[in-house]
Order: sequence, then C-alpha cells, then structure tokens
Amino acid sequence: MKLILIFLFMMISFGQLQAQNKVVSLWKTIPNSKETSEEEFIEHGDIVKISKVKKPTLEIYAPSKRNATDKAVIICPGGGYTMLAYDWEGTEIAKWFNSKGITAFVLKYRLPNSKSIKTPNEAPLQDAQRAMRWVRFNADKFGINPNKIGVIGFSAGGHLAATLGTQFHTKNNFKEEPTDTISARPDFMALIYPVITMKDDYTHKGSRNQLIGKKPTQELIEQYSNELQVTENTPPTFLVHSSNDTAVPVENSLQFYKALNDKKVKVEIHIYPYGGHGFSLAINKKGYLHTWLDRLEDWLKTI
Repeated sequence: MKLILIFLFMMISFGQLQAQNKVVSLWKTIPNSKETSEEEFIEHGDIVKISKVKKPTLEIYAPSKRNATDKAVIICPGGGYTMLAYDWEGTEIAKWFNSKGITAFVLKYRLPNSKSIKTPNEAPLQDAQRAMRWVRFNADKFGINPNKIGVIGFSAGGHLAATLGTQFHTKNNFKEEPTDTISARPDFMALIYPVITMKDDYTHKGSRNQLIGKKPTQELIEQYSNELQVTENTPPTFLVHSSNDTAVPVENSLQFYKALNDKKVKVEIHIYPYGGHGFSLAINKKGYLHTWLDRLEDWLKTI
C-alpha cells in the first residue's frame, strides 16, 4: 500500500511538472487555411521532428519566480521549412533560457509544404507575427516587460525570425481580432546559422524551394531575401555561424551583418571556424563552439 501511495504521489508530481509547460493555440480561426484530411506527424527519433503542422501553438517555459527576469523570447526551430526540429532547436533552447531567468515560448509554426494552407509562403510569417502579438498582449500574466520580447531562430527558423524582424509590419489580409493590432516587432533577434537570402548564390535551396517554390518570381526572391529588407527599425541582432557550414553558407550571416551595420542597427556576429550546420547547444561538439551561448548571455545583458 505504501509503495502504491508513493507511486501515485510521483505520478501527480510528474503531472504537475508537465503542466508547467502549457501549450496554447495561436488562433481561434486560423487564417490562410483550408480543411483537409492531412494530419500532423511527429517523429520520435534522436530529434523530435514535427511536420504537416495544422494548428500553430506556443509552448510556454517559465523560469522559477525567484530567478525570473522581465525578458522573454520566442523560439523558432529550424528544419528547412519541411519539418521542425522541435526539441533540438526548440524545447532544449527554452530550458537554457529558463536557466538565465528568461521566459521562453517555443513556436510550432505552419510549414509551407502543408496542403492545409492556401498561400504557403505567407503562413510562417503570419504565425510568427501572431506569436509576438500574443506574448506582448499577455505580458503581464508572465511578469514580462512588453518592450523586452525577442525572437531566436535556427537555420530556416532563423529565416523566419529574420523575416519577422524585418517585415513585422506586413499587413494582415484576414479578419483581424484585437490581438492582431498589437506591434509584432521583436525587441531583439538572435539568428543561429540562419538562412537569410533567397538569391541563388548563397541560399539554402531546400528552404527556398519549400517556401517560395522551385521557380519563384523575382519579386518573391527579393521579398524573402532578408538582407534586402533591413531598415533602421530592424531590432538589434546577434548572429552565430560556422565557416564550414556547407548547408547554409556563412555568407548568409555576413550579408545580414553588413545590411544591419549599414543601417546603423546594433549588431554582433560570432563566426566559428568549425561546427558545420545544425549544432544547436553544441554540447557534444569538440573545442569551444558551445561558448556561443556565453556570448549570447553577455549580449542579452546589453539589451
């Protein structure tokens, strides 16, 4: 009997811990969508991969109250706009931010290869804009300063984060709710081995093909080449890349750095000689690649 009680207590405690990471739906009525029989797919391997997203969500990770600051960040996992590396570049990153007292929101955004989307290239940004607005609208509930909400993105998630940071003012083409009138501008951006350009020279072809198609118009190429969209109002940005990234060339970050610097936007870049692509926290990488997190922590103290 005693063992049963202990087991029940452990199960209740585990349930309470799980409940702390609340998942909320972004939309009451999802814009730019149509009903299909397509179902979301989750692959549980070395990395949790989510594809065919139909219902965008935010998973909330809150730090302990005694450790909490008033900063928050929305996390955009990568995956080539084909899937989301949800734990590798999402929930694991959220836990790191929590250790620094920062409230984190992991964004499960729609992917343009879903048959449930009417205009594929518009859906990721719509979800990112809504995520920023939702967090800002609910800032008081989480003890967050509405002027200290940033975004971090990895690889194609870095492209989405950069698109939000440069095109946050993109107008809604759907029936708005009060939340949709709030500013979607991030207060800061961290872009980790990001896809930036859609131009042929340095783009990641997989991300480009998924987002704007294999034969995109010149207008779409320029619209989603974020180095061309930088203005003086683009938020302060932190960039990390490795020189030997063969999937997303380092020139993506270099071009974005130059565009930001030319517009006098506060920007910091760290280029490592090794690491390849998709290193996330870089815990198991040799050398000092994992210290990119120390550099990010230092930079966040200046924001």
